[in-house]
Amino acid sequence: MRQKSKKQLNIFHAFFKSEIGQELEMMSHILDENPQVLNGVYQDLVGLKKSDAGRKGLTAEQVLRSGILKQHRNLTYEELAFHLADSQAFRAFSRLGMGQYPSGSTLQENIKALKEGTWEQINRLIAGYGRKGGLEKGQQVRLDSTAVESDIHYPTDSTLLQDGLRVITRLLQDGYQLSPRLAYDFSDHTRVVKRRVLKIKNAKSPKERTQAYKDLLQIAQAVRGYGLEAITALGSYPSQGEQIIFVRNLLEELHRALNLFERIMDQTRRRVLLGERVPASEKVVSFFEDHTDIIEKGQREIVYGHKVFLTGGKSGLILDCLVVSGNPADTELFLPLLERQKRIYGTAPQQTAADGGFASLDNLQRAKKLGVQDVSFSKKRGLSVLDMVKSHWVYRKLKNFRAGIEANISRLKRSFGLTRCTWSAWEGFKQYVWSAVVSYNLAVLANLKLAKA
Repeated sequence: MRQKSKKQLNIFHAFFKSEIGQELEMMSHILDENPQVLNGVYQDLVGLKKSDAGRKGLTAEQVLRSGILKQHRNLTYEELAFHLADSQAFRAFSRLGMGQYPSGSTLQENIKALKEGTWEQINRLIAGYGRKGGLEKGQQVRLDSTAVESDIHYPTDSTLLQDGLRVITRLLQDGYQLSPRLAYDFSDHTRVVKRRVLKIKNAKSPKERTQAYKDLLQIAQAVRGYGLEAITALGSYPSQGEQIIFVRNLLEELHRALNLFERIMDQTRRRVLLGERVPASEKVVSFFEDHTDIIEKGQREIVYGHKVFLTGGKSGLILDCLVVSGNPADTELFLPLLERQKRIYGTAPQQTAADGGFASLDNLQRAKKLGVQDVSFSKKRGLSVLDMVKSHWVYRKLKNFRAGIEANISRLKRSFGLTRCTWSAWEGFKQYVWSAVVSYNLAVLANLKLAKA
């Protein structure tokens, strides 16, 4: 049976007195002073191990601490497994016992079992700890948004069609493993598709590129036909025992793949052959991470991922985080972020500083009604300074204060891996973002406490 934590610590666990060692030791101390952070982690892990035979598995505490280490040092699972075996400081922080050397796959299975809500609750407990310690009062907050990339290749119509063709062909090959054999035929076009994609990439004229796309779409139409034929055959297949589950899963995967494939074929025809401008909301930019949005922020480079809204405090802590789908305007999220902050702290912040994208007269009035005394937008957007805040001096102070969240976001991206999410699916994306925020906040708190010591 899985345990929350080990009752007795290893006497050989110790932190070196280096800068990183001291930071990890203080982070460990903060986690020890907040044992309730393990409650949600334990609930997520219960039942993950299918059998009670063999080793007990990692405790909830070891899983949480390993996940924090991964984001804190911006490591892959294999790199994390190496450092947990090699580093005394890492082993001390993660509370691994003698003979415990988890593999990268074991760490991945356990860490990714922690739900988004669990990470969010841990963050609230950590922020609450900062408030109790007088490190963060939550009365002065700053808001901003950033875009985090999904783990996908650069999307082009030709490579998306190639991905779909490859996946559907693999699923059709999987269906041939059944006995008796399924009553459908198909041809493997992956080699000729690869040549067409290269031809599109290296085409010397628009006419040559368009013709290659026509050939690619013709092959895609044939593969779609193979998939529909296979779905019909699978629907009437006389499966028994374990084959029932295999057939059901294959049917679900084929339905999903064909649905995406048809959307990619449609957008390719509209864009390439008809010269139509397809709205971003209708585009598919990844066959595997189909939740990915197209984020356009002004004149900057387009990001394929999701928008993340952050609420920062005076201490540098990220008090709240909101990961959204689509590409909503910042103005739409201003009041929801303040309302979330009010629920977390019980009262609305006294002062709020936000990026110019959040500015509007309606947002200003509703924030004042919520109980915020001073609201500063970095760009006025036609608003009067004295309508926003009590004086020009306060406006300058809050405008400078808001700029600090840019440094927080920069550190999250550079040191905690928030530039690009490497976990799959929409749920995995949110888990990844929250795990990075939790690790960042623990490091901030640790350094604040070390500075006071």
